Amino acid sequence: MPCSVAEQYSLFCSRLRSRRFDDSTLRILEFFSASKDTMYFMDVKSGVKELLRFESLSIIRETVEKTDDQKLLVIEFLVRAFALVGDIESCLALRYEALNFRELKSFNQPRLQVSHAEWLNFAEHSLNAGFFSIAIKAYEQALSSLQQSDTANYTSHGSSKRAEVIEKIKRLKDHALKSAGSHSVQALTSEYLKKKVTERNRKISSSCTRKFTASTLFRNGIRNHNAKKLHEYQALEGLTSESYKIQIHDQSYI
Repeated sequence: MPCSVAEQYSLFCSRLRSRRFDDSTLRILEFFSASKDTMYFMDVKSGVKELLRFESLSIIRETVEKTDDQKLLVIEFLVRAFALVGDIESCLALRYEALNFRELKSFNQPRLQVSHAEWLNFAEHSLNAGFFSIAIKAYEQALSSLQQSDTANYTSHGSSKRAEVIEKIKRLKDHALKSAGSHSVQALTSEYLKKKVTERNRKISSSCTRKFTASTLFRNGIRNHNAKKLHEYQALEGLTSESYKIQIHDQSYI
């Protein structure tokens, strides 16, 4: 491991374990991400990803005593960190937790309320990543957020635009539902085909084994039969020869 990379990796580990959740720590991850085309740096990123996953569990548990704003700052740091190392699943999971946390706290702290645009953005990223069920929930949250907004402040033009956005979200949700259904069917079909191929290969293997065994037994039977016949023939030849010798010997006395 080159010295510079080893130092950067060691520095990141140290800062993470010291709970230094700032831009300087994230810039170290940007250093690793800059060389993603080489297998060497891919291995380093894989190690960093595993470290982040391991440490994030403890980090989140440690936020229990922190304020709501501090908790959100920590989660935001982890979201950005996972995004930089390419762990999309962990990134989206934490984003979803942060959005739900804000939604829950917004009853007492309106400033934390999640806008429908934020839910839409998250839904789009989840859908693109193949997390259909999460995308569907996010679209539902976007609809709920938009439908619960104060309509008294909307002009006629604003109300019309709002209705258009609601219809757009509904279409996107339907698309996510269809994608989820299609994905489920494809998964089941793929599993069924794999099972059939396995069964067919097993049958072919079993059939070949039986054929080979039967063929071997048949050939061995022929070989044994021929050996037996040869043995009988040789025994008969021996008897014939002995009989001939006896006849010659008897004739010599005549």
